[in-house]
Amino acid sequence: MLYVVATPIGHLKDITYRAVEVLKDVDLILAEDTRTSGVLMRAYGIETKMESFHKFNEKGKEEDIVRLLEGGQKVALISDAGTPGICDPGADLIRRCRVAGVKVEVVPGPCAFVAALSLYGSAERFQFVGFIEKKGKKQLIDALYYPGITIAYESPHHLMKMLTWMDEIAPEKKIFIARELTKIHEETLEGTAKELLDHFEGKKILGEYVLIIEGNENPFDLTPQELMDSLQKRFDISPREALIAAAKLLNVPKQSLYSQVHKCNS
Repeated sequence: MLYVVATPIGHLKDITYRAVEVLKDVDLILAEDTRTSGVLMRAYGIETKMESFHKFNEKGKEEDIVRLLEGGQKVALISDAGTPGICDPGADLIRRCRVAGVKVEVVPGPCAFVAALSLYGSAERFQFVGFIEKKGKKQLIDALYYPGITIAYESPHHLMKMLTWMDEIAPEKKIFIARELTKIHEETLEGTAKELLDHFEGKKILGEYVLIIEGNENPFDLTPQELMDSLQKRFDISPREALIAAAKLLNVPKQSLYSQVHKCNS
């Protein structure tokens, strides 16, 4: 059996009794960084064998791990912090186990974006998009026109660039930032991108960040043409790219939207 075990995102006492029991009972623990996880293991007297399992070696190890599981071994998958499989190594292994008929069981616990959402105080409708940094400005379309709030992770070295993007394309949007949750230097901030840029200016940016971007209560109170024009202006994209983005947001076929706009303009 494969156990997917959540571990603390900061405070070591946030681990569950069951998680400790499982980690002591399994034959092997797959850890993103054995040195980081070793601190947790020593704190709770867990002496189970650990092996590294991270984004640089997971593909090469998956087959052997599945073979161990099929042979009756019990394995626990953990990440450096939080719940495995959410912006961490392990998602492919979990899917591969399910396909192979290996039982997968979750041991739930801490998750950074869920903790931040609790602090934000509004969670009726939201989307989690993971890290935005590799996808650039255009992915922010979903955040700016999504009717609920958008939650993203951000690394310290990319935070200022992300806030600069937001200031350029949506200066009126409020952003909630949660940093170093459950740790000594836990901090929450809220403001426009410009206000947050001013706050961080000249400071050493450290820690892990969760960003919550406020939703658009009336995201489509626009004609299709107005929506396309707005997308084109905000994101400096071509008419074709604006058409594709608008079709996605409106959940209609691209050709259908093109015909509708063409008919209205003729």
